[in-house]
Amino acid sequence: MSQGKDATLHQRILGDIEGRIVSGEWPPGYRIPFESDLTRQYDCSRMTVNKVMTQLAKAGLIERRRKSGSFVTQPQAQSAVLEIHDIKTEVQSLNLAYSFAVIRRVQRKAKAEDIRRLDVEPGSSVLEVICVHHAAGRPFCLEERLISLATVPEAGNADFSDIAPGAWLINQIPWSTAEHRIHAVSAGTGEAAALDIARNTACLIVERRTWSNVGPVTHVRFTYPGDRHALVARFTPASV
Repeated sequence: MSQGKDATLHQRILGDIEGRIVSGEWPPGYRIPFESDLTRQYDCSRMTVNKVMTQLAKAGLIERRRKSGSFVTQPQAQSAVLEIHDIKTEVQSLNLAYSFAVIRRVQRKAKAEDIRRLDVEPGSSVLEVICVHHAAGRPFCLEERLISLATVPEAGNADFSDIAPGAWLINQIPWSTAEHRIHAVSAGTGEAAALDIARNTACLIVERRTWSNVGPVTHVRFTYPGDRHALVARFTPASV
């Protein structure tokens, strides 16, 4: 086989496997066919297949396990600790198809827990929106959000069918101050059901409150399975 044909076949095999992973056809944990099987399938040398697998491993798309084969890895999103990040952007940065579904939407007078979370006055009207974000059809993140209707009255008429609440708010009202709180929990019954994970699975919680010049805007709690998200902080030395 000439070097030109070998290079072309390498790209074809790489594209085929990468496409199946990115599309979700081969989900995380899926065992990829053995190199000997791929060699026969593509009628190529073992070296060509090995180079493809090495490239996929370096890209973080697969994990090679001695004597067991190669498996699709669970992609891990990263976001900056102080960044107002968008879940859709996170998912698309992994080259995975994004979708979301609202599973609860309730407008009510603020309860004691709402007042604590959102920093609103007793008796204020709030909107609770809970949705699940998906990556390649699999639950990626659970979003539990409270919105102050005194600050953002337009939210009362928003159905969030085409745009997620976070992205809608960013487009609707500028925020002036934000507060983050990050901690770890074990998944309870509700979180486990929404994220399709076992109870007590380690999860990462990112809570955020934002204010505008008018007043409190929103409190949101994002729950991620612990192996699907990482937080990154970049900083410089304090001046002496």
